[in-house]
Amino acid sequence: MTDSSTFTRPIGAHLIRYAVATVLLLGGLYYAWTTLPSTTPPRDKREAEALALVQSHPAIGHPTILKAMHEHVRMMKDRGRGVRLGEWRVKYVEGDIYEIRVQLRDQGMRDQWFEREFIWHAHLELKKVNAASLPADGVTPKAPDTDQQPVPELTAPSRS
Repeated sequence: MTDSSTFTRPIGAHLIRYAVATVLLLGGLYYAWTTLPSTTPPRDKREAEALALVQSHPAIGHPTILKAMHEHVRMMKDRGRGVRLGEWRVKYVEGDIYEIRVQLRDQGMRDQWFEREFIWHAHLELKKVNAASLPADGVTPKAPDTDQQPVPELTAPSRS
């Protein structure tokens, strides 16, 4: 008495269901990729110290480099532009020097995307941070050079 045709659905209905599920899953993954911060903890105490030294270093126009980066992300989002601050990466260079990198991707005026990599060198023994890339140079204030010799004043030749 039961008709088996009422329990079977056409193949198109199954395809539509799977297509909708796939689109929702991909949309969720895209949202997580573009908006959620990704963090990987440093492997050792020295790497954590180098990262903290760079992130807490004063920035131009902001109290710290970390706050400057977060403020840029907030301003871009307020303007309705896409922006993503990548993962902070720490790499041992030599001695007490570590290299800290972070990528920033933001959307331009004509919907083109720009990617900049900020690179700093942290000298743990000296507690000093140096910008090692052009984008990082635009965020990091210049330290006064203390080991430079004073420039002698030029005097006009005397007429005797």
